[in-house]
Amino acid sequence: MKPKFLSISEDIIEKIKSGELQPGDRVPSENELIKQYEVSNTTARKSLLEIESRGWAQRIKGKGTFVLNRTEDHHILRTLGSIDSTRRGFNESLKAEGFNPKNIVLEKTILQHGVSSEISGKHYIMEGPILKIHQVRYADDIILKDEIKYISLKLCPKINMMSTEISYFKIYEDKYNLKISDIKQNLSTMILMPQAEENNFEVSDPLPAFVLDSVVLCCSDTVVEIEKSYYRGDKYKFAIVANPEYYGNSVNTERKI
Repeated sequence: MKPKFLSISEDIIEKIKSGELQPGDRVPSENELIKQYEVSNTTARKSLLEIESRGWAQRIKGKGTFVLNRTEDHHILRTLGSIDSTRRGFNESLKAEGFNPKNIVLEKTILQHGVSSEISGKHYIMEGPILKIHQVRYADDIILKDEIKYISLKLCPKINMMSTEISYFKIYEDKYNLKISDIKQNLSTMILMPQAEENNFEVSDPLPAFVLDSVVLCCSDTVVEIEKSYYRGDKYKFAIVANPEYYGNSVNTERKI
């Protein structure tokens, strides 16, 4: 008979192949496998080691075991409206998929005036002072994302003193005790020409890009963050979560393609 740990590992690998577990998703933990399959901790541990040794996942110390990105074209799937994905942050998500993330900050300044964003015909306004962070995000040696964030310094004082590689969503919740009530997002597309001022992707040919406009709201619909980002259209795919629940409130994801 086939060893139990092999049966378990093959079961999980099939879930990865079928898409039930996506790149960056956490594989069931050792304790979860023990409960689900009613096996010993030794069998559960060997199952996880087998999945990792066959190249389907990797363990990140203190975090868990995560599905690697094995797609031939290395397209990265991101889910709009996913609180877990947003909370995890860009760098942590890429590490979980087996990439080496890197950020280069193009601008980090404090604005005294307010900024606004229009999402699905509605204007959202953030009063100053505001931290503006403009950075390009790499996976290995490829720029995947050109990101501009505006963060309220009224709600998050001295956040400008922190590293730009953090998950800001976690900081809002953990350090500033903000209860995130909603996320509003628009997703559109455009072609970035090589000579265009907004093209920071270091490419010599026209580049298809996703444009994501996002607003993060906390208590009483107060704007804590506004983001405008460009994603490489040849490296990304987006999925949509319709009306997920977060702290009992709906997070509405709006899409314009």
